Amino acid sequence: MRILLSDGAGLTARQCATVLARCGHRVEALSPAPWCLCRFTGQVRAVHRVPALGADPFGWLDAALGVAARTGADVLLPVQEQVTAMSLGRERITGAGLATAVPDFGALVQVQDKVSAFRTLGRLGLPQPPSTVVASADELLATAALPVYAKAPVGTASATVQLVTTRADLERLAADWPWSRAGLLLQQPVPGPLAMVQAVFARGELVAGHATLRAREGTNGSSSHKLGLALPAARAAITTLGRALGWHGGLSADVILPASDTRADGEPHFVDINPRLVEPMNAYRSGVDLTGALLEVARSGDAAAQPPGTPGARTHQLLLAVLKAAQHGRRRDVLRELGQALTRTGNYRGSTEELTPGWSVPVVAASVATVISPAAGRHFSHGATSAYSLTPAAWRELLARAGRLDPETAAARDR
Repeated sequence: MRILLSDGAGLTARQCATVLARCGHRVEALSPAPWCLCRFTGQVRAVHRVPALGADPFGWLDAALGVAARTGADVLLPVQEQVTAMSLGRERITGAGLATAVPDFGALVQVQDKVSAFRTLGRLGLPQPPSTVVASADELLATAALPVYAKAPVGTASATVQLVTTRADLERLAADWPWSRAGLLLQQPVPGPLAMVQAVFARGELVAGHATLRAREGTNGSSSHKLGLALPAARAAITTLGRALGWHGGLSADVILPASDTRADGEPHFVDINPRLVEPMNAYRSGVDLTGALLEVARSGDAAAQPPGTPGARTHQLLLAVLKAAQHGRRRDVLRELGQALTRTGNYRGSTEELTPGWSVPVVAASVATVISPAAGRHFSHGATSAYSLTPAAWRELLARAGRLDPETAAARDR
């Protein structure tokens, strides 16, 4: 089967490509960047240039359909923020003879931006940290409880989340934030480790699910090391969310586990929702094939339910660990990280690399660059996310096309 991935720059795309290629599928990908992560693996046969989603969401969709027609693709599989344009353009995609698995746009808008997700979780009674939405500088400055996380409604890879710890930080944010365009979600920190909950739904029914602990933080709040968990409470919570929305396709969430307790009996607090699949390799190592479930939902509209995986799988992404070490600005931190990975000691003992091969061109390039200059790590982090990020302007454009935002108002806000 010929499968066209909506993205070729992100970690999720690379991991999905690994699973799909092992099953004998021909995998190709889309990317605005000529040198993206999927370019450096034989598991992806070709990477096709398309406009960046954030700059031109409808141009991206037009180009994706054009590539699919030229290559004879059978499936256009969402693996990043392109799911937003694909959801709105689902009839065009299926009308072109392509299979896909995306939620209804009406469901997607309830969780795509952080403010809407906060309100949806509240309506369903699903736990989240104490939160409020502020729409002006005065409302923000009236905030008494610090520290607080300030979250922009639309953002990718923690790029628009900042921890405000002092009154000076609060005043600076109030002065700099573009209040004419968007408000802010303020969320109180809650103690406990971060876990990622991943799921695939078919018309509101859960067909596959998995949870991982962020055992070690990578660059920009990502997870360089993961531990597979059995979290029935988290599985039940995301099942409630997916069923209420009639979700179709991938759905993921970040949750805080209570009181540093990674057992199965605690109630998780939702802190972020992604309307797509996120980094499925730990699930695959645990016996849950999220990628395969997403493909089957795309092909037939349904999939056989998979049982929970075996907890305890340890996986890592050396690329993220190297970039995190470089953030400290010290070469010895990068060298120590590389040494542990080479000798499979420390954090790498008993752990499997999620990106195959582990010592790929991007990893080697990042390692060499950050040893020479640790500050070079910022280029690798920013370059990948900018290729697939949904910008606030692009999201308003999609909403306007769907009739959910007045086009003149949207244009005025962008001026």
